[in-house]
Amino acid sequence: MKKSLTSLDLNLLFCLQLLLQERSVSKTAKRMNVTPSAVSKSLAKLRDWFNDPLFVKTPTGLHPTPLAVSMEQDLADWMQISHQLLDKPHHDTPRGLTFELAAESPLMLIVFNSLTQQIHQRYAQATVRLRNWDYDSLDAIVRGEVDLGFTGRESHPRSRESLSLLPWFIDFEVLFTDVPRVYLREDHPALQEEWNLETFLRYPHISICWEKSDTWALDEVLNESGHQRQIALSMPGFEASMFMAAQPDHSLLATAPYYCQHYNQQHGLKLVTRAMPLDEAQMQKLAVPFTLMWHKRNGHNPKIIWMKSMLKQLYREAFQSGVLSD
Repeated sequence: MKKSLTSLDLNLLFCLQLLLQERSVSKTAKRMNVTPSAVSKSLAKLRDWFNDPLFVKTPTGLHPTPLAVSMEQDLADWMQISHQLLDKPHHDTPRGLTFELAAESPLMLIVFNSLTQQIHQRYAQATVRLRNWDYDSLDAIVRGEVDLGFTGRESHPRSRESLSLLPWFIDFEVLFTDVPRVYLREDHPALQEEWNLETFLRYPHISICWEKSDTWALDEVLNESGHQRQIALSMPGFEASMFMAAQPDHSLLATAPYYCQHYNQQHGLKLVTRAMPLDEAQMQKLAVPFTLMWHKRNGHNPKIIWMKSMLKQLYREAFQSGVLSD
């Protein structure tokens, strides 16, 4: 017999969504600011309602049943639609909106001040939240926790970060394409040598931990030609890697997108750049399409449509002014 929605506490669906994200009663309780016992009681009610265990205990945490898995995307959509409904009273008098962004840093920092000024000019009392792009940022877009993502993807045909591998429900637009450069401190010993692949590989490298990995397309390209770089230091982002590369008395090299040169100049980092010592075909595999990403359900969200348009305008102006270069 079909049950009536009026007899279901909608807070239970929120609890179910968090359980699907966390796979843990205790972590879900922490996010809901309740006790684990309260979450367990809610799970019992959900199991009774759906007549399904929903989750099975395993040594690595809760494992969702096929029914629970089938509901995960629907719950994320429901949560996002709920947020949009709550935003509607602000459309005529746009106050109190929250803009949730996940972006590669320092990519966003180049225009972030201008973006926040534009947001506050159009949407009085808006709140802007910027988080670093991380391994779970794409899932955060799916869950409705992030309105818009902005980060670099990879062009290597075997990369896990290829645009072609994005889920069908993620829409995207490439704003510009960049290539990586090598960053060295001004008195680096490599600058006294002929700049070639042998020199590039002779020195230890600073890498960044990108979506839980210390390697990226560069390492794949090097492996294809029988080479390997020595990763001596792993950092959490480009700012940290270039800061370390600029420090004295070491021989470390950093690799980062070319746009970072502007960031370095802004912050007075004493670094010089060199082109990657690779041929044209190899460089094509290293091209980085910097991409805006959003969920299909937000395709007609006025707030997100406006924010996409503003970001495109700001980066177009950055290219025209020479802050960024193709």
